[in-house]
Amino acid sequence: MIIQGIINPHVSSLVCRVRHTNALVIADAAFPFWPQIETVDISLMKGVPTILQVLDALLPNWKCGEIVMAEEFKKHNDRKHQAAFKRACRGVKVSFEPHIEFKQRVPNAIGLIRTGDTTAYGNMILISV
Repeated sequence: MIIQGIINPHVSSLVCRVRHTNALVIADAAFPFWPQIETVDISLMKGVPTILQVLDALLPNWKCGEIVMAEEFKKHNDRKHQAAFKRACRGVKVSFEPHIEFKQRVPNAIGLIRTGDTTAYGNMILISV
């Protein structure tokens, strides 16, 4: 029995299938559903868990080369919130693009983890090394 790290079997299974240059999406509670990609919904209630909590569970054991976010994140969140996201990325390069372009990348991801987060445009696409 796994007693540390990611203990959710669905999240663990999804993450284990990501290979070089593949993408994994961490999304908020209101993010659209794409039937062509696997979605693991771990939302419990509004704000639980957060995108940053999921990112904190993933990054210590996962080789992430880049994180892509919507440019609108910077316009809709204060500097304190932006700084918290930057810290959570643990030095991984973060690039920003218009939200419409961000959403066009999603169907090419290996899967999506839906959280209970409500951060405006806080969704992330993690690209493996």
